[in-house]
Parts: sequence; structure tokens; C-alpha cells
Amino acid sequence: MTDTEKITINLGAVDLGKIDLLVEQGHYSNRTDFIRTAIRSQLEKHTLEVQQSVTRHSYGVGAFYHSLADFERYKAKGEKIKISIIGLYQIPNDVPLPLVEEVIESIKVYGIFQASDKVKSALQNSGKLL
Repeated sequence: MTDTEKITINLGAVDLGKIDLLVEQGHYSNRTDFIRTAIRSQLEKHTLEVQQSVTRHSYGVGAFYHSLADFERYKAKGEKIKISIIGLYQIPNDVPLPLVEEVIESIKVYGIFQASDKVKSALQNSGKLL
């Protein structure tokens, strides 16, 4: 399980040139280092807004998953779950789609949602993936 995800961005030639200049001068080890540093700086700048939203909406923050045994326990109790995560959420491939559909009431992940394409598609089509 990886806790990173590759993203693609488009930058103008001038901005990219400025980054390359800073890298060449030794301020950053490479473009990726610059971009990660810039993102962390912006996230730090908005820490209060993120914390208020987490508190207001009761998001879990970090890396989470529910195993097949977890899903079976929820089903046995007749419980449905609402998942709200900032970070990483994983549904392992051994959890059958009908069980996922029966147990999950809704799911919202800001970050990385790892599940089979079949599970993601079914949750999307049912309106449970927010």
C-alpha cells in the first residue's frame, strides 16, 4: 500500500524556468523537491481552515482501511458506515462487491481512495461515492 499518488500539473515556461534556476543554484534538489516544498508551505498557511473543516465535518485524518472481517462484522450487526477521510482509504481486493455495497452508506475521501475499479465504479454509479 502506497501513501503517495502521482499528479500532473501544467506550468508556464517562465514559472518552470524560475524553478529550474532555483534548482541549479542549489536551493532545491530537483523540481519535485520545489513543488513538494511549495505545497507544504501552502498547506501550513491554511492549517486553521483545514482543522476547522475536520472538526466541523468529523473527518478521519490519516491512513485507514476496512478489512474483509470488518465488513463482515458490520453486516452481521446490520450496520451501515459513512466514511469521511482526509488522507488514504483502502478497501482490500478480497472484499466482495456485494458486501461493500451492503455495508457502505456513503464515502468521501479527500486524498487517495484505493479499491478495485469494479468497487469504485459501483460506488460511483450508486451515488455512494461523494
